This record gives sequence, structure tokens and C-alpha cells, in this order.
Amino acid sequence: MAEEFLVSARPDLQKARAEWLSALRNERRLAKNTLEAYERDTRQFFQFLTGHCGGAPGLVDVAELRPADLRSFLAWRRNAGAGARSLGRSLAGIRSFLKFLERRGLANAAGAGAMRAPKAPRGLPKPLTAEDARRVTSGDGQLAEEPWIAARNAAVLVLLYGCGLRIGEALGLKGEDVAAIREGALRVTGKGGKTRVVPVLPVVAEAVDEYLRLCPWHISPEAPLFRGARGGPLQSAIIQREMKKMRSALNLPDTATPHALRHSFATHLLARGGDLRAIQKLLGHSSLSTTQVYTAVDMSRLLEIYERAHPRI
Repeated sequence: MAEEFLVSARPDLQKARAEWLSALRNERRLAKNTLEAYERDTRQFFQFLTGHCGGAPGLVDVAELRPADLRSFLAWRRNAGAGARSLGRSLAGIRSFLKFLERRGLANAAGAGAMRAPKAPRGLPKPLTAEDARRVTSGDGQLAEEPWIAARNAAVLVLLYGCGLRIGEALGLKGEDVAAIREGALRVTGKGGKTRVVPVLPVVAEAVDEYLRLCPWHISPEAPLFRGARGGPLQSAIIQREMKKMRSALNLPDTATPHALRHSFATHLLARGGDLRAIQKLLGHSSLSTTQVYTAVDMSRLLEIYERAHPRI
């Protein structure tokens, strides 16, 4: 993973950090977004240590860290505007790095392990309505001028809503996955390299076939299924940008993002009587408690309908 910014640290610490990031990517197979966040968080940590220690930090400085130093870092990040979620993730990344060093006899991770992450308020997912989800995923709702790009965008979005995929999972599909999509059962590799099988509705397969029919690029079995305008792998930022345009054109709320379609998949299944454990498997959640948040979303929507519709006699 290429780094865009110079890391303020001595060579021994930079080397250890590069090895840690490589292990996270190749051995633990963390998601790309998580890797980027950990890279950014540790870079900010080293920036803090540069001022805190009076110079670029090395392994010896990290080995001598105390809980008070970590608390100072979190306070420094909070003063810069970081919220509780960002602070918790920063601490998780630093813990992971220190444990990596500890296994090599280069640091003691006990202090970081004993610290509690700041409590973050748990917000509810914000799904789209069923009607808005249909408008977003239909071919007619796409705004791209080139027909093949409009069909591509529709196919990606319908995979998110129709199968509950994360955007990274959809864009990680390859040409060899088309057969499984047509057969109605797709094997997906999610966070942490975990695989799951999701059913594929005919409307999803039809959207993918329409994209393939119009796509000007040859898609071999080992190549990415979804392509950018110049034939390279499609980037998630492109789909996010298109979704932003659709929010304006279709008068959708700011919460209408590609990931909101995954939330919509879960919420709408639950509203139609879907089993919570089945939804957990479809989403690829390790813990049922993660999936249970959608029960609160469903109840919240019911209360909104009640407030609007009840005659209050």
C-alpha cells in the first residue's frame, strides 16, 4: 500500500510500521478502508510523538510509552476535532501496532491494552425507503450519459441493495463470478477474508447481464468485473460520486449513500418478516448484536409512521 504522505519517524520505526501494515494486509487480510485508516492513524501518532518527544520518534521512544503518553495523544486528536469513533479507531490501530512490536520483543503493549476507548454514541443505520431504493437501482434512474456506464452503475447499486453487499465486495467481483450470479448463488469474500454465500435475485442477474452486453471492454475470468471509463478497475469513489449526483436529481436525503443500500437490504428484509440470524449470515456479520441494530431501525420507522398516522383520540 503506497503512502501519500511522509511519515515522521526514524528508519527503524518506519521499517517496523511497514512490516506491520504488510502483515495486516497479507496475513490478516483486513479491508482496504481499515488498512488506510490504520496507516493514517499511526502516521498522525508519529506526528504527535515528534512534538511530544522533541524529534522524530524511533523504536526506543515507542517502547518507553506510558498510558499518560497515549492519553495525551488522544487529547491532541480531540483538540483537532476528532470524535469518539475516530479516537477509538486510533487507539485500536496503535494497540495493534504495539502488540505487533511486543511479539518481536520491541515494545510493551500492556499500557495501551489497559486503556479504554472513548465511548461513541451508537447511531442507527439510515436506510432508504423501498421506493427510493428502487429508483436508485433502476437503469432509468442513472444519470451517466454513456449507456454502458449507466448500466454499470445500476448493476453495482442493485448488487448492494439486492444482495446486501458492501461496495468493496461488489467491486471485488471478477469475471469468473458471473456464472454464479446467473445461477443465483454468489460466494462473497468480506471483511477479514471471511466468505459467505448470498442468493442472487433474477433482477440482479439481469442488471449484470445488461452491463456485460453494453460494456466495451473484454472481461476475462480473472479480471475485475466492473470497469472504469478507461478500462481499469472501477473505484468506489466513482460510485459514491454518482450517488451524490442522484441524491440531488432524485431529491434524496444526504444519508442516501451506496452503503445505505446495504442498510436498506437488511431493514426491508426485517420489515417483511426476515429472520434475524438469516440476515446476519447474509450480511456477513460475525456477531448477532451487530445485526440487531436493524431491529431498532425498524421500530424507529414504525414509531414515525405511528406519529404521522395515529388520530390521537
